[in-house]
Amino acid sequence: MTTPTLAITYGDVVAAHDRIREAAHRTPVLTSRTADAMTGARLFFKAENFQRMGAFKFRGAYNAISQFTAEQKRGGVLAFSSGNHAQAIALSARELGVPAVILMPQDAPQMKIDATRGYGAEVILFDRYKEDREALAKRLAEERGMTLIPPYDHPHVMAGQGTAVKELIEDAGELDMLLVCLGGGGLLSGSAVAARALNPNIEIYGVEPEAGNDGQQSLRTGEIVHIETPRTIADGAQTQHLGQYTFPVIRSLVDDILTVTDDELVQTMKFFASRMKIVVEPTGCLAAAAAMQGKVDVRGKRVGVILSGGNVDLARFAKLTLGEAV
Repeated sequence: MTTPTLAITYGDVVAAHDRIREAAHRTPVLTSRTADAMTGARLFFKAENFQRMGAFKFRGAYNAISQFTAEQKRGGVLAFSSGNHAQAIALSARELGVPAVILMPQDAPQMKIDATRGYGAEVILFDRYKEDREALAKRLAEERGMTLIPPYDHPHVMAGQGTAVKELIEDAGELDMLLVCLGGGGLLSGSAVAARALNPNIEIYGVEPEAGNDGQQSLRTGEIVHIETPRTIADGAQTQHLGQYTFPVIRSLVDDILTVTDDELVQTMKFFASRMKIVVEPTGCLAAAAAMQGKVDVRGKRVGVILSGGNVDLARFAKLTLGEAV
């Protein structure tokens, strides 16, 4: 299931689940007869758009900060994020009484910036296309004496994210396939560890934007591939590379990585809004789009699908789903 060389084990996921149990929501697993008819499968949607702050990221953020030492808590936490990790760190820090500073791209959705500030964090904006967020964060953390929690490449974050799939399989039962949204790999790596432990024969696929297929390239070549910041509506997956911790897990446990286009994400957003009456952000639709747009053969299978979040500006959501009508 796992090897000693990997950053986390299923035991870490179980411990994380116990740690966050009282703080995080156990989000629902949704089904749709229409989606099943469209795909010829039984789809089980883990609705992390109903998680606290609107995305799965709360799981990993809370698990990480809750393990701070007293000195780290006094110094505070620093993070960089396009939005969901930012909100997750801000909310978790507030819950645990820890100061928080977040680096966010200046073109991040305004609702995510506003929410991060609303949770009490200091927000510092940067240009994601011209500045290196990792270098900026490292320098600022050193200057302020804060602990840096990256959005995905951290064992505590990875273990926390894996709790979503632990719950999914416990609630939905045995699955034949698992589809997981992919940015930097925190969710996919944690999910893969949990899924392999609970069902060793499950097929596991990560799904990323076609415009930013660094994960797919990395899995094909066997080494981490770095790309320019991709231009895609899936802002939560505009990562440039997988992590030093996440990639070995993905390489060991994931069957393949698929891609979907922005147009396919929009079609999937429309489906969720019109047929299931829920709002799912573009990044949150990655895994579902792979199943519903025929990127993988799901016919006759029981398929777990992670809906990773629902944080999208309403004006942006309307523009994407209604097009020129707005």
